[in-house]
Amino acid sequence: MALKLLQPGVQPLGQFDGLDTEVLTLLGGEVVTFSSVAVSGTDKAASDVFDGYENTSSVQRRPVVTKTLSSGKRPLMLADEGTAGYGTLFGTVVGGTVGQVATGGTVLGPHTATGSGKVTCWDKPGLYAVSLDACDLNATTGLQPTNTTIDAGSALYATTAGLLTPNSASAFQAGIVVGRFLEFTTNGSLVNTPNKLVQALNSPTGAVAQLGSFAFAVFTFNQVQ
Repeated sequence: MALKLLQPGVQPLGQFDGLDTEVLTLLGGEVVTFSSVAVSGTDKAASDVFDGYENTSSVQRRPVVTKTLSSGKRPLMLADEGTAGYGTLFGTVVGGTVGQVATGGTVLGPHTATGSGKVTCWDKPGLYAVSLDACDLNATTGLQPTNTTIDAGSALYATTAGLLTPNSASAFQAGIVVGRFLEFTTNGSLVNTPNKLVQALNSPTGAVAQLGSFAFAVFTFNQVQ
């Protein structure tokens, strides 16, 4: 769905060509790194990407961004792409069946990387939020509101598929902490007014804080060397 920049550390590292087989599947918030493909290969890129290359074992290669992580890969960054929550889209459908769709409707518009094939990568330490669909959602150990073991300050790791997870056994490299969990939060929309905002003080349960419909996980990101 999306990466939210809360206190992101000023500026992204830059925009880099994404691996063709992955770039349009990025949801936003995945941990990514650099890989390379042969310049003469089938992976497509904008013309400016071919301004430079590497000469590895007499083969000209160029860098690409990938969410497929393996031990030792650096640097680690957060992908800022997706199909929802971005101004480059035409928005989402409001209305739907008998006008009941207010949020979460059908997305109108392409993936944000469609025009350029590039990925915006954030590498600076800071505070970010990632939508829960871009996390490791394993029912037992995943990063989701039903998890009963994850606490504020809990270590977060990255899976081999670039998904944030509190499960160290799923880490792409043992012992590498990429961030720290803070809290789950809603999407910020008040269109579907939750009960906690309208409940009277003299109601049977009282106007106490209630769980909302969580959509994001807030976390700090570390710059792993």
